[in-house]
Amino acid sequence: MASEKNNELATFGAGCFWGVEEMFRHVPGVVNTAVGFMGGTTENPTYPEVCTGRTGHAEVVQVTYDPGQVSYRNLLGVFWSVHDPTTPNRQGPDIGAQYRSVIFYHTPEQEEAARASKAEMEHLGRFRRPIVTAIEPAGTFWRAEEYHQQYFTKRGGGHCRAV
Repeated sequence: MASEKNNELATFGAGCFWGVEEMFRHVPGVVNTAVGFMGGTTENPTYPEVCTGRTGHAEVVQVTYDPGQVSYRNLLGVFWSVHDPTTPNRQGPDIGAQYRSVIFYHTPEQEEAARASKAEMEHLGRFRRPIVTAIEPAGTFWRAEEYHQQYFTKRGGGHCRAV
């Protein structure tokens, strides 16, 4: 296994972060996951604040991965498979900008890969409607409260579409 300093970050917003985290946690090469918030204007937002829709944040999963074991491209494949990227500000029963489809890139290489992957998905016509996924530079990751971390492991389930 590569040393921790060789690990990289990837951050994805794909609706309810509980189920998305659960899917990424089981990908070989993923070293760690954390759920939280990114892309808004409020410093250190709480879950109840984000749920109001007034902070501008998306619910996200930050993935720490070993690029020697799993590629960013493979992580993008997981991202596309765990949600509907054609519904603006909505995933299943969850409605609001905090549930938007977004890829937050950490490097120019990630941005390029994300844009290429989105274009490939559009070209393949896998989805019946246009893809609305935003691709934005990563900002500050605000870790969600501890009870949200690995929610499905702690609670044994929930209602998220991804799981």
